[in-house]
Amino acid sequence: MIVPVLQDEALLRDIAAAGGPGFRLWWLGQSGFLLQWQGRHLLLDPYLSDALTVKYAGTDRPHVRMTERAMAPEALAFVDAVTCSHNHTDHLDAETLLPLLRARPGLPLVIPEANRAFVAARLGDGGTRIGLDDGTAAEVAGFTLHGVASAHEQVERDEAGRCRCLGYVVRFGPWTVYHSGDTLCYPGLAERLRPFRPDVVLLPINGRALQRGVAGNLDGPEAAALAAAAGARLAIPCHYEMFEFNTASPGAFAAAAARLGQPHRILRCGERWSSEELPDGRR
Repeated sequence: MIVPVLQDEALLRDIAAAGGPGFRLWWLGQSGFLLQWQGRHLLLDPYLSDALTVKYAGTDRPHVRMTERAMAPEALAFVDAVTCSHNHTDHLDAETLLPLLRARPGLPLVIPEANRAFVAARLGDGGTRIGLDDGTAAEVAGFTLHGVASAHEQVERDEAGRCRCLGYVVRFGPWTVYHSGDTLCYPGLAERLRPFRPDVVLLPINGRALQRGVAGNLDGPEAAALAAAAGARLAIPCHYEMFEFNTASPGAFAAAAARLGQPHRILRCGERWSSEELPDGRR
């Protein structure tokens, strides 16, 4: 099993010691990231349990874990807000979020408004829920989050026309980070993102395969192409090396990004990245 480069107490010490100008990101596995800026922390789509491994044990779709857990969710009680992009358990995990919410009562949870009832059924009615939709925004703990529709195979909407899967453009100070959640590149997505002038885009690369029986995502070359089309200063891949049946090598992403001249960085689980590493200039 893959061991995170930093894990548990070592990872917490690294987070506590980090600071200074700019911002920092830690990849926590799957689509989970921790964003730190000016002493504030935004937790993006954390999956820090074995819920899916247990759920699918003994089935025809076992979720065999590839990477050890980076840390216990309750250890992140210092975070200021959390996002959940859609209802799949690796993005909205009760076994991650409930311990975290017990450790930090009232912690704001940013969700697609279309999923409010589902979130309440999974997590209970308590807590602070901030619902967004495609094209709406909210300020949370000093971060401004803009909802952007994601197409997890397609753009899925509820009966009121609200999107069930969102990505979030996060703006803070002079910086912009886009976390897509699960998505394909649907027509107009790059054009939606480009005016935000994203410094960093966090994109899945596990692709799609009908035999997996799960909704598809960008593959590596598609993620690199979206980053380039959106004018991202840097692209970081995610959503791989968590489950054996649903992963991909980041090599294809890196090769495509190199061909396109798209700056990129491949992180290991538990590794820190800093905005000081951004390439000069904008695409």
